Amino acid sequence: MPLAATGDLVTAAAGARTAVAAFNIITLEHVEAVIAGAESVAAPVVLQVSENAVKFRYGRLLPLARAAAAAAERASVPVALHLDHVQSDDLLRQASAAGFSSVMYDAARLPYEENLAATRAAADWAHAQGLWIEAELGAVGGKSGEPPLDAHAPGARTDPAEASAFVADSGVDALAVAIGSSHAMTTRTAALDHDRLKRLAAALGVPLVLHGSSGVPDDELAAAVAGGIAKVNVGTALNIAMTGAIREFLAAHPEAVDSRKYLSVGREAMAGTVARLIRVLNA
Repeated sequence: MPLAATGDLVTAAAGARTAVAAFNIITLEHVEAVIAGAESVAAPVVLQVSENAVKFRYGRLLPLARAAAAAAERASVPVALHLDHVQSDDLLRQASAAGFSSVMYDAARLPYEENLAATRAAADWAHAQGLWIEAELGAVGGKSGEPPLDAHAPGARTDPAEASAFVADSGVDALAVAIGSSHAMTTRTAALDHDRLKRLAAALGVPLVLHGSSGVPDDELAAAVAGGIAKVNVGTALNIAMTGAIREFLAAHPEAVDSRKYLSVGREAMAGTVARLIRVLNA
């Protein structure tokens, strides 16, 4: 089917008090696993390409984007493409032509006024191109290349009053909020601030997004969706599944050299993780 629009999927999820799962992709195996997992539970899904993934692919967006679009168009469920954690204005301006319906513009590392100004400019450009735009306020932390950050430190979490002003003044369509999760967690031990989430949901008129969801236990994810999260970003959980399955396969088959043998095992493990997490979000 034709590519879906991220904004449509998130709006529908918010209206149904569920959340759409958005998975970060790095390889073609990631793409195929995410779509297979979503098809197995008959749910829409978002494929996300981060700026770090583009850097890994020699700084070229189109090869992975076009592969993802081709796979998405052959899927039996709605699949959207989202450009994630964009800090480069040059990369931002490649989004529309590359098939993305949405971007997450990440200026959260900047002081508030600079974040607002940069995000306002990005939102104006994105809307002129017909793109849905997400931003971040607060400090989720854990992104590659950033200094360590404590997601529980004073001032790290998103302030509801500040967030309300930020959304109104920036014109963004969705906001990623800092409520206790952190990117790149390899253990599922994050404890979310559900009282703060409740206040954010009451204060803002746009969908809320949870980043760093790989480190959040199932019950916390379900509670976050019930509390107003409408888009849940997942990346590290796929890499844990893939790497673990490949390690196990190669340990049992030290003679293996055909990469299809172990990549297929990794792909299957990722698909299972996708299906399980989507079920949690839609329980």
